[in-house]
Amino acid sequence: MDIIVLVASVHPGRVRLPIGQWVKDRVAADTRFDVDFVDLAALNLPMMNEPNHPRLAQYALPNTPAWSARVTLADAFLFVTPESNHSYAPSLKNAIDYLYAEWHGKRAGFVSYGGGSGGTRGVRAMDAVLHAIGLTQSPLTLAIPNVRSRVRNNQFSASSGEQQHLGTMLDDLTVG
Repeated sequence: MDIIVLVASVHPGRVRLPIGQWVKDRVAADTRFDVDFVDLAALNLPMMNEPNHPRLAQYALPNTPAWSARVTLADAFLFVTPESNHSYAPSLKNAIDYLYAEWHGKRAGFVSYGGGSGGTRGVRAMDAVLHAIGLTQSPLTLAIPNVRSRVRNNQFSASSGEQQHLGTMLDDLTVG
């Protein structure tokens, strides 16, 4: 099964990469998956600037067909995302908005992080977006609260419960 582990935060100096790296390593260790790791900061999509509506798949800009091809190949997605002002990361919404049909009929899970809520409000805010593009969301979300205290020397330290929860989410992503 082809899965994209997508790191949504593009802010310099944030804790996105250690968490994303942990998720990628955990998924790559599971022989059921072939992992495509996407860091939106490195992908560097500008704010949605395609002249045509994404449902037409008439991409005019050079970065969009490559993004479309990656999403098309994926069977599922794990979005590693912070909460942004009690909502989703704008960079994640932007990456989703570039495409339309490429998302349809696939499954998605979330590893969210932040302060006390662990990013859960941002995940809930994505419900309508995922429904609109036809992504089926796993009912399981791994929420990592107080994340800054969990990253040391650019390494995220996951608890055994978080390791297990991510494994259960991966099981769920293979269903359907």
